[in-house]
Amino acid sequence: MPTTLQARSEAGEGAAVRYAYKASLVGSAHQFELTDEGLSWRIAGRSGVWDYADISAVKLSYRPVSMQQQRFRVDIDHAKGGRIAILSTTWQTATLVAPQGHLYRDFIVELHRRMQAAGSTARLVGGLGSKTYTAALAVLAWLAVAMVGLLVMALMTANWTGALFLLGFAALFTWQVGGFVGRNRPRRYGFDQLPDTLLPKPLPKPDRNQAQ
Repeated sequence: MPTTLQARSEAGEGAAVRYAYKASLVGSAHQFELTDEGLSWRIAGRSGVWDYADISAVKLSYRPVSMQQQRFRVDIDHAKGGRIAILSTTWQTATLVAPQGHLYRDFIVELHRRMQAAGSTARLVGGLGSKTYTAALAVLAWLAVAMVGLLVMALMTANWTGALFLLGFAALFTWQVGGFVGRNRPRRYGFDQLPDTLLPKPLPKPDRNQAQ
């Protein structure tokens, strides 16, 4: 189900909303803030404030990596040039990339809400570019044909170990690569319907019965 714009800052309607992450172990954190004046950012010693109405495009995507499968990214373009990238994960140690799912999701949802309130006409897109997506589908189709051919050869020669290996590899490949391609299907979306597949899952709502 698409995400509707219902996020609000806990501090109130006009309060600033902040988000930060480390893109690598080296350097300071990338810091962002949603203020009444616009999207404030500080990256690698540079800073600025972008009026919500001057944001020309927002692109959501699912970008898993080996150390963190639940990794998402948003690219934000300014009408006069410039792009900001925000990730849903942060580097903590040399071997740990930690998710910041609900913080990232709340920030992105609130950004869309404030852009809509400012009368934004930004282009809202999700997933991969159409050419990249088509190329990815072509590669997947070629690999599928090749793996079917290898599986048939293994069965014809009674190579049961090889056949089981191919089946296991195909299942793992479909789960990882197929999920990436499926989530990143090119699409356009509106301010009132953000694509849930390109955002981290929201925190579960507390059970009122258990609370009582």
